[in-house]
Amino acid sequence: MLKRQFLSLSLVALGLAHGVALAQTAAQTPDGLVKQVSTEVLDSIKADKAIQGGDTQRILALVDAKILPHVDFDAMTEFAAGKAAWSQATPDQRARLQDEFKVMLVRQYAAAFAQVRDQTIEFGRVVKSPDNPGEVIVRTKIVGQRDPVPINYYLRRTGDAWKIHDLDVLGIRLGLSYQQQWMPIIKAKGMDALIAELAQRNKSAGARG
Repeated sequence: MLKRQFLSLSLVALGLAHGVALAQTAAQTPDGLVKQVSTEVLDSIKADKAIQGGDTQRILALVDAKILPHVDFDAMTEFAAGKAAWSQATPDQRARLQDEFKVMLVRQYAAAFAQVRDQTIEFGRVVKSPDNPGEVIVRTKIVGQRDPVPINYYLRRTGDAWKIHDLDVLGIRLGLSYQQQWMPIIKAKGMDALIAELAQRNKSAGARG
């Protein structure tokens, strides 16, 4: 199972780069995009007590406005489900899987945003991926915890824009972690069973508040 700490660190990372001055052109570079999204998200959290308190509707609005436009959510969901299962899924199944995946991530954001205090992000080098042509990695570290936490963002150019399609926290890929959870369910019971299980988890999490 994916550990709560790993997910929280993954999601908090998008909102902890305060004090970064950005030129308009900076967001056209991979590291500029990560800095811009981080700054905008952090400013929104600090200005909204409801978000800090875990209001899922306000968090959903923030994620929709500030984060998802810069994330290749189709690619992230496809990777987590596996290419074979994704290619065989109907448009309705894909839409329902993405809906439940999004709800799950928003609830993780709610927990992560509540942890935002005085942490900051240090930005390292942008390097080309050794595995995928056209992919770059923005290396960062969260500081302010007991120990610095390395987090790498994987980005690809989609059309005219760079898009985040995966994260690596402490050497663990977010997409791969979900894939390891989802694929056994898909293979044993099918896509509808996975969607139903995610829906039940989201419902149970909602009932717990």
